[in-house]
Amino acid sequence: MNRNEVTELIVLQKQVKNLTWPQLAAAVGQSKEWTTAALLGQMTLTSEQANAVGELLELPAAAVAQLQVVPYKGSLPTAVPTDPLIYRFYELISVYGTTFKALIHEEFGDGIMSAIDFDMDLSRKEDPKGDRVKITMTGKFLPYRSY
Repeated sequence: MNRNEVTELIVLQKQVKNLTWPQLAAAVGQSKEWTTAALLGQMTLTSEQANAVGELLELPAAAVAQLQVVPYKGSLPTAVPTDPLIYRFYELISVYGTTFKALIHEEFGDGIMSAIDFDMDLSRKEDPKGDRVKITMTGKFLPYRSY
């Protein structure tokens, strides 16, 4: 059983069992954002976490084992995403990426924001003109060093 097959099975079982990502996150003991990324194939679960999800979703042993293997991260099927929602993030970076870069460098200096030492929160912000998606991301600043 490969990682893509495990992901497809997780999504199917989640639907069949009428579970939410926050419910799965509670079983794993991590945030809904990290757990969703993990169950969609982007993070590695511990044995305890994988077994908890396996039990809740009634996954076969091969799937539980695969959840504990370090995945190939950042894998999208195309260089430019075609899914409309994911494409909007690509568009956001295309439009505002240089702004993020300029402001981060001005505030912190020459370096990057870590996607490893990182956390994220996604929530709904009610608005009379239409609800808004609120995403807060924080990553450790890693300065380039001289050597």
